Amino acid sequence: MELDALHHGPDWQPRPTFVANVEAFAARPRWVTEWQYTAKLGDILHRRADCVLWLDHPRHLVMRQVVGRTLTRRVRRERLWNGNIEPPLWTVFTDPEHVVRWAWRTQGGPTRRVTALLAERGAEIVVVRLRGRRQVTRWVHRNLGAAATC
Repeated sequence: MELDALHHGPDWQPRPTFVANVEAFAARPRWVTEWQYTAKLGDILHRRADCVLWLDHPRHLVMRQVVGRTLTRRVRRERLWNGNIEPPLWTVFTDPEHVVRWAWRTQGGPTRRVTALLAERGAEIVVVRLRGRRQVTRWVHRNLGAAATC
């Protein structure tokens, strides 16, 4: 489940049911999602997780992926969550919350969150740190079809 699908309503407005929907989703016996919106969600996700796949990619890879995906979505006018489309490309210069600027600004956030998570939960949670596409591909191939463990 993409958290953006639960967060963004029409016209990119936050959905009032966001936190309740995430709580219901994370209460399931098995779930997979990305770890964001921490200011709104607090510890809902990390207190219920048993495994974290930490995609610790270099900034140049993250930015290449974000910029490429954003350009493609905008040019194709792809419909995203609840009918939203990427805003005009020039808004990267005027909107401080534009996804490209957000990605640049939040690059170090996962490191801080994972460090805090390990300090809090230690051995009761598995953290798999993957750096770059090659490590992700190897991990996926090794674990494809494996039981629901990290």
